[in-house]
Amino acid sequence: MSNSLLSLLNIERPILQSPMVGVSTPRLAAAVSNAGGLGSIGIGASSVGQARDMLRETAALTDKPFNVNLFCHRPAEHDPVRESQWLGVLAPFFSEFDAAAPTALREIYTSFVEDSDMLQMLLEEKPRVVSFHFGLPPQPAIDALKEAGIILLCSVTCLAEAQMAERAGVHALVAQGYEAGGHRGVFDPREDSEMGTFALVRLLSGACELPIIAAGGIMDGAGINAVMQLGASAAQLGTAFILCPESAANSAYREALKGPRAHQTRVTSVISGRPARGMVNRNFTSLEASATVLPDYPLTYDANKALNAAANARGNTDFAVQWAGQGAPLAREMPAAALVNWLVAQMKCCVV
Repeated sequence: MSNSLLSLLNIERPILQSPMVGVSTPRLAAAVSNAGGLGSIGIGASSVGQARDMLRETAALTDKPFNVNLFCHRPAEHDPVRESQWLGVLAPFFSEFDAAAPTALREIYTSFVEDSDMLQMLLEEKPRVVSFHFGLPPQPAIDALKEAGIILLCSVTCLAEAQMAERAGVHALVAQGYEAGGHRGVFDPREDSEMGTFALVRLLSGACELPIIAAGGIMDGAGINAVMQLGASAAQLGTAFILCPESAANSAYREALKGPRAHQTRVTSVISGRPARGMVNRNFTSLEASATVLPDYPLTYDANKALNAAANARGNTDFAVQWAGQGAPLAREMPAAALVNWLVAQMKCCVV
């Protein structure tokens, strides 16, 4: 099983584990990498110190390559009117749990596009693979990472984004279909083509020169074979790894993924201010029904995290963020290395 992307990434199997901030852990990433795939950690929600610790912890658990994922969203623009309106919408939901809504919203995640300290940390630690989500950082950052010998991946959801990433000089494209769980990688959330994985992979394979990693709705060996038949060099799976014991998913998340709600996933922007797919709960029903013009990402996310914390304090998980893709009902509970081995065995017996 050899192709140019596997050689580029120095991995044995065409299986990448999605970064999944809040779910992925150094243990999960290392287990996938040690099994021959490419494990990932997401540092988009971390401080520079926290990110460095995660890199070093992962590196202590594996001598194989792993991917470090960054958020490259447009920094939020505060709009007091929009923010006040949204907090007013949320106030009755906070009241259900005898809590008060925040009086102001914070930009809880620093975008890599303006985080020179994070760039410096990466240049010092030199992970073998770095990936970008929500867009691209400034060209000098891309050039510096490449000069340090780091392989660069970028999530794209349409041809225009793929061409931008190609011109910027990344090494491979993560073609994220609309089926994928978690946040859409769209550069501009106002211009989402909502293209599915199969169509996107086929389009990019004919129009781009870079290797393609398919992502979205892929849960087994047959799915990996299918996207490779369409032109992908590998597949990135996220939801498939949530039930692994090495993931950080809590018990409520795991139980939901094993139950009927796994059959009900939708995309919404009301949780964070950017479109993302998860299992339907009151974030999707009650909040969407009340939605007005949302604050920018991640300001909206700050409000949702506060609401979930208020609900959690009362033993309620109705507003928990439980990202999952359309393939969620196919999730299996097994250690990460066993899952990678099972996927490879399936690829050998389930020829498309």
